[in-house]
Amino acid sequence: MAQEIRDSEFTELVKNATTPVLVDFWAPWCGPCRMLGPILEEIAEEVGEEAAVYKMNVDENQETAGTFGITSIPTVIIFDKGEVKEKLIGVQPKKQYLHALGLSS
Repeated sequence: MAQEIRDSEFTELVKNATTPVLVDFWAPWCGPCRMLGPILEEIAEEVGEEAAVYKMNVDENQETAGTFGITSIPTVIIFDKGEVKEKLIGVQPKKQYLHALGLSS
C-alpha cells in the first residue's frame, strides 16, 4: 500500500532511501489524482521491498512540493539514492512508472 508522508519525513524516507522511491504529489480534490491512486496501489503491492511508493498531499505539504516545483498534479517523481531520476506529470500507464523505477521486464 502506498504510504502517506509529510514534509517532516521526506529526508528520512526519500532522500536517505537505499532503494528506488516513487513519490506521488497529489490532492484529494484532483480527479486525475484519484484515477492514479489504484495504479499506484497495484505498483506498491507488486514491488514489495524493491522500491517504496509514497503519496504526498500538496495542500498539506507545501514545502516539499515547492522545493520540487510542483505546479501540476498529479506529478510523480522517481528518486534513486535521494536524487531525482525522473518526473512524470499527469496519469501515465502503469508500465511507465515501473520502467521509471527500473523494475519493468
